[in-house]
Amino acid sequence: MRKLFTLLFLLLMMNTSFSQSKIINLWDTIPNTKPTEEQETTTIDGIKRIALVKEPTLEVFLPAKKNISDKAVIICPGGGYRILSYDWEGTDVAKWFNSKGITAFVLKSRLPTSKSLIVRHEAPLQDAQRAIRLVRNNAEEWGIHPDKIGIMGFSAGGHLAASLGTLFSESNNFKEQPLDTISAKPNFMMLIYPVISMQDKYTHKGSQNNLLGTNASETLKTKYSNELQVTKNTPPTFLVHSADDKAVPVANSLEFYKALNDKGIKAEMHIYPTGGHGYSFAIGKGRLATWPDRLYEWLQSL
Repeated sequence: MRKLFTLLFLLLMMNTSFSQSKIINLWDTIPNTKPTEEQETTTIDGIKRIALVKEPTLEVFLPAKKNISDKAVIICPGGGYRILSYDWEGTDVAKWFNSKGITAFVLKSRLPTSKSLIVRHEAPLQDAQRAIRLVRNNAEEWGIHPDKIGIMGFSAGGHLAASLGTLFSESNNFKEQPLDTISAKPNFMMLIYPVISMQDKYTHKGSQNNLLGTNASETLKTKYSNELQVTKNTPPTFLVHSADDKAVPVANSLEFYKALNDKGIKAEMHIYPTGGHGYSFAIGKGRLATWPDRLYEWLQSL
């Protein structure tokens, strides 16, 4: 019996270690931070919500080796830049990508409402830049192509993903380190009911206030309005939105698509007549639930 107990204990420890090894800290020394008494919180009420992130991480999801392709996706969960809907718009999505042979990573980025930040609006983008640099730097280890790494985001996570696609070369007060010289440009973007703009007429006010503060300058609003930052170097983009979205107006996706089209960037957009906001896979919601199929078809076309 004692030997059996020892064996079970060792197996448990092996499983625990394996699980923990999938989570990678983004930074050795976290930039743009100061000591506070804040502690990260997690609540689960049907959705796992994480707030007050102090130590940003990447959670790695690898498909079976026989199924693996050379593409990878970094996923940014939504939550209005206040919380992260970590499973609903993160780990569940990563597992779906694995079922398609695609390596996936869920980004647990710092949130700008934290008192531990020095410059609040810089932290999420700093973490997204670092995440893609880490993935690109370790591409060979994970069996992925360094030029086939995309970014995906839901709602406010869509704003972070789009910001990476338009502001990837932003210096963001990095300390000079070898890893920071690697390109932070995503090779493609997938934006699901995204916040795109910080312009007052169609932004999501909660995301705007949380990211930029309640008295943000017009200069800052313009910088983080992704429809105004599109260039010829912005990566190909896939967009999903619902026309009846009351939280994040569909104009966010429409304006971004127009900006991409004006610059000759490959883009595909699916606007569904109903669906509202925050539906993740939209299971049980009729045609809306087909958006993942359209996304996968688009990925195959790249």
